[in-house]
Amino acid sequence: MAAAAIGLATLFPRAKLEPPLFRSSSNPSPQFKIASFPNARNQRRVVERRAVSEPKCEFGSEDEKKIELRTSSVSALEQLKTSAAERYMKERSSIVVVGLSVHTAPVEMREKLAIPEAEWPRAIGELCGLNHIEEAAVLSTCNRMEIYVVALSWHRGIREVTEWMAKTSGIPVSELRQHLFLLCDNDVTQHLFEVSSGLDSLVLGEGQILAQVKHVVKVGENVAGFGRNISGLFKHAITAGKRVRTETNIAAGAVSVSSAAVELALMKLPKSESTSARMLVFGAGKMGKLVIKHLVAKGFTTMVVVNRSEERVAAIREELKDVEIIYKPMSEMLSCAAEADVIFTTTASESPLFLKEHVETLPPVSQEIGGLRLFVDISVPRNVGSCVSTVESARVYNVDDLTEVVEANKEDRHRKAMEAQSIINEESKQFEAWRDSLETVPTIKKLRSYAERIRISELEKCLSKLGDDIPKKTRRAVDDLSRGIVNKLLHGPMQHLRCDGNDSRTLNEILENMHALNRIFSLETEMAVLEQKIRAKVEQTQK
Repeated sequence: MAAAAIGLATLFPRAKLEPPLFRSSSNPSPQFKIASFPNARNQRRVVERRAVSEPKCEFGSEDEKKIELRTSSVSALEQLKTSAAERYMKERSSIVVVGLSVHTAPVEMREKLAIPEAEWPRAIGELCGLNHIEEAAVLSTCNRMEIYVVALSWHRGIREVTEWMAKTSGIPVSELRQHLFLLCDNDVTQHLFEVSSGLDSLVLGEGQILAQVKHVVKVGENVAGFGRNISGLFKHAITAGKRVRTETNIAAGAVSVSSAAVELALMKLPKSESTSARMLVFGAGKMGKLVIKHLVAKGFTTMVVVNRSEERVAAIREELKDVEIIYKPMSEMLSCAAEADVIFTTTASESPLFLKEHVETLPPVSQEIGGLRLFVDISVPRNVGSCVSTVESARVYNVDDLTEVVEANKEDRHRKAMEAQSIINEESKQFEAWRDSLETVPTIKKLRSYAERIRISELEKCLSKLGDDIPKKTRRAVDDLSRGIVNKLLHGPMQHLRCDGNDSRTLNEILENMHALNRIFSLETEMAVLEQKIRAKVEQTQK
């Protein structure tokens, strides 16, 4: 375990952990300071140095000296093991996020780490199979790929998740860590609530991310590793996102990635001919549908949509009855591209649809349109290969190029973000209070178990004194009496441990009661629960 702490320092040098990778908090978690973890190697030196500096006793023989030296070495080793174990056991499970986004990594990096929705349950299972990870969730969109976990030990958890990401993507850890951001506990809550509210999006206030956060919960409902803490975090994030959108006007006039893509395309076309450009959209999913709607809003009444099946295109056509939407199958992809001036790609394909050899064979675009065929690729992984950008008759734009559009109205959106921040702070406090209240659950169970052991022991003594011929009715009456006495005695302490909002007790009072009962009855809740979790992890990995 001590070696893992050394490994973290090697994996993430101090220089790499400065903001913006770590966000400062008004109430930072004390465990989240690397300096607070003693270097195990130095600790070993201290122990060894202490052993050498102590006065030596004279022995009558060489054998006695060898015995004393061996005993001293064993004692030092046991002391080191005990201190490391105690330090580990006293750590509270932490919620950690390890990820990258449009703010920290280019699209070339994000597409290698993107996890398709169908693979989320598998990823959660693999993450929860790591030694120090209890729960997990994956949030993978075109702008971000974030892994949320509950870790028995946050620094060991970060190391395991980072190594898993490197293994999954094929990107070396040394390269990956340059783009990662790492947050713990309160900072994770703040971050996810801002994400859900659209404050961390490329387009401030965009609404699609809230639907994506909801989808994480929907996918995770039937996955074992999507546990109570992570589920509670995402559900509270959804509440925060909804409140921000209903109680502020941050979404008023807000654009999505899809609308920004349309704006970017129109900015690159000659203004006099922009409405006459021939539009082609690849994909009729959520992103494709939004692109079509924004094109319609800009005055386009005819467009071609290429999709695997016609059902989704027909549904869009039914919704937008005054627009001519022409469906084409994927087999006609190149012939459709040959007749288009602007091509939007929005599919979930994991391999590029367009490569250099495809685009070079396409006929030239009219000079009135600018003489260049525009590819606006808002898919991650990208649908248009990077090699296409070398074709002289084409221009390729991806999600990282949308910042040109996003800069517009930036000042106004930041004013709206300040309004949203107070709501996020309020919801963050509520989530942290809910999570803290979960700490009392093991104490309640331990106290109940402790009382039950005493009841059964005393009951057996009583019944043995009454003899073997005691009637069943009497035996049942004595048993009921003992249960009644225990329940009456436990009622008060149990009420003072519950945090259900039905009384005026504060969370701090409840936690103080929990610690007092732990001390009074020697319940040792935290250590016992952690030992049980670690033992279960070891047994799981040995199967």
